[in-house]
This record gives sequence, C-alpha cells and structure tokens, in this order.
Amino acid sequence: MKNGFLDELTWRGLLHQTTSPELAAHLSSGARAGYAGFDPTSDSLTIGNFMGIKLLAHLQRAGHRPIVVSGGGTGLIGDPSGKSAERQLLTRELVEHNVRCQQRIFERFLDFQGTNGAVIRNNIDWLSPVSYLEMLRDVGKHFSVNQMIARDSVASRLEGREQGISYTEFSYMILQAYDFLHLYRREGCTIQLGGSDQFGNIVSGIDLIRRIEQGESFGATCPLVTTSDGQKIGKTEKGAIWLTADKTSPYRFYQYWLNTTDADAVKFLRWFTFLDHDAVQALAHSLAHEPGKREAQKTLAAEMTRMTHGAAELARAIATSEAIFSGDVRSLDAAQIAEIAADLPSTEVAASALSAGVGIVDFITGTTCAASKREAREFVQNGAVSVNGEKVGADFTVRSEHALPGGVILVRRGKKAYHAVRITN
Repeated sequence: MKNGFLDELTWRGLLHQTTSPELAAHLSSGARAGYAGFDPTSDSLTIGNFMGIKLLAHLQRAGHRPIVVSGGGTGLIGDPSGKSAERQLLTRELVEHNVRCQQRIFERFLDFQGTNGAVIRNNIDWLSPVSYLEMLRDVGKHFSVNQMIARDSVASRLEGREQGISYTEFSYMILQAYDFLHLYRREGCTIQLGGSDQFGNIVSGIDLIRRIEQGESFGATCPLVTTSDGQKIGKTEKGAIWLTADKTSPYRFYQYWLNTTDADAVKFLRWFTFLDHDAVQALAHSLAHEPGKREAQKTLAAEMTRMTHGAAELARAIATSEAIFSGDVRSLDAAQIAEIAADLPSTEVAASALSAGVGIVDFITGTTCAASKREAREFVQNGAVSVNGEKVGADFTVRSEHALPGGVILVRRGKKAYHAVRITN
C-alpha cells in the first residue's frame, strides 16, 4: 500500500542502502513515521542539505509522516561524520538562532497539515534534561568502544595523528542513537533517513532500540551527491549555494542550475526535482537530440527556483537572465542589477573620475573585458563592446549619468564577457 517510497528513490538514484530488506514490508503494512536530522551550524541550509528534506518529502508523498529533527542539542557537540578536523563549538545562543532560522526552509518543502503532516522537533528538548550519569548508565553501557572506533567517521580521524578526535565528538553517535530511541518511544518513529555518511550512526540507533525496547526499526540512506567530475554539490568559486535568498539570491540560484553541465542535467532532474519519470525521460531525450535548446537545464532551474523561492521570484530570475542574454539591461530595476553585479567580476571607479568623462578604451582597460589598451582598442573598433546593452564606438565617453539604478555600469565584450563597474562617491 505505502511502499512506493523505496521504488521512487530507486528510479531517482537516491537509494544508496537500507539497514534491512524488511524495510519494504514495514512500509507497505501501514503509515509509518520517519525522521532526518539537520545540523544548525548555520542559519540556512545548502542545496547539499536539501537531499535530507527531499527524502522526507518523498516519504510524505508515499503516505508516511516526516519528522524534522533540528539539532539544537547535538549541534552543541558537532557531528564528526565527513569532517577531517574538529569542529568549532558554537554557543548555545547561536545554535538556538540557527534552529529558528532553518524552520522557514522546511515549511517550503513539506506539508505540515493533515493526518501525515510533518512536524519539527528540537533534540535539545530531550537531550538537555538527561544527566551525564544517566546517559552513561542507561545508554552508554549499550555501546561497544571497539565498534565505535571502527565507524568510518571515527576511524578516519584516528588515522590522522595531527587531528585525532575529541571525546566530545566521539560521543556524538551516542546522542544521535538516543534521538532515534526517543522518537521511537514518543513519536512511534521507526525509520531514520540520511546521507550515506550517516549509515553507522543510523545502525547505532537501531541497535539501541533493539537492546532497550526490543523494538524493530530501520534506516535508509541516499548517496552523497556530487557532480560528474566528483565535486561536492553546491560548492562554487563564489561559495555555497544556499536555500534562502539572504545568502544566495534567486537570480544566482537560478543561474547555478541553468549552468549545469549536460553530463549532470538529467541526474539533477532525478535527484532534486519532483518531476515524474516520463517528464524526466522526455527531457533526457531532448538533451540527447537537441542539446543546444538546453531544455533540461532550463526546466531544472525553473523547478528548483519555483520550489525554493516561489513563482514571483522565478519570473524575476528569468527576466534578469534573459536581459543579460539579450543585453536589454536597462529594463531591470536596482535589485535585479545588484543581483547581476554580485555574480560578475567587478571593479570600482569614483564618481569624480567620471565627471569629465572617461574614454571607452581607458574605461574597459584592466577589466575582464580587456587586459590592455591595445586589446581594448581592438575590441571597440571591431564593434564587440557594449555599455549597458548598447554597442559603443571608439569615440564613446563614459559619464556618471550612464550608471544604471544602484550605481552600476555593465560592460560587455562579445556575448558572454560581462564586467560590472561600481560607481563610488
């Protein structure tokens, strides 16, 4: 009845491993509750973190109840998984702030209404009341140090003599296992979801539930998402791609997906969007036979931006993107121009320097449009240079009044080489 969850993950390439072959039968025998945990190391989440949300969303769409666990307690300790060195410990106040800020993200992707409505739980609520002695006596006794040391997240750190691992981070898996035990007892939660690097922690929780409650529980993980060249998803030269507009603008978010390589486009459609199998296959066919149309990338960018920022911001991102492509940047407002400028190489020039005007050759020399005056003169004479979308000749003089809203002049060489010049007082 409700086992479509695993089938859905399988065709999307999102099912890495499960802890038991009995998980399918468990899911099909009734509505279940499953959780995924999220570290409050920042006041936002990246598109890499999105995979945990998407696992919960697919679980909910299959008729089960998703539980978001915010790590208000474990965030004070730090998960060593995937880390080569000790984390910087965050203050309680900062962790609480990050937990509050992250809640707005979950509300965009999960349905909090109805019989299988999502819920958000903060593990500080059940970890904080437990004393150190209670945790050691009632929980710690069920953990074998030999097995803990063998976990990948710990073993890799022990091999590095310089880094090592503190007792604090070493204890993290006990706290995460206790999370699962608590949710099993209070929420009837029998499934934990996460990335493949969490498999050991998930197994620890399952083992704890079996030992203390003689209960049956399960886990499923997705692969760690990387690009075709092995790079971590969402990491760019300009930094991470975030799920909130205050950290990554909708325009830049849209551009990230639009610039997906052909090798990754179909895979990303399966992983990140909720498009069904037939729709993804149709886009795969388009990419294979008419790659120049870039329908897969355009759909990917539109779907992700709409889900994350809404239809209005998607429309603005598309309008901004089309204006850059066509050169019609004068139609944009100050916010759109600021988004473009933030994503381009840029330099600054004082308004006083433009009061008498600066010749176009001198103006673009030293920008990414021209490395030298000789290059600049050649490009201008060949009609390859535009200022704010309009081609200019060798006699063109740049003045302060050419600044677009927000005090930016956009220079372009050819079709793609843009440079933003910011006017300062």
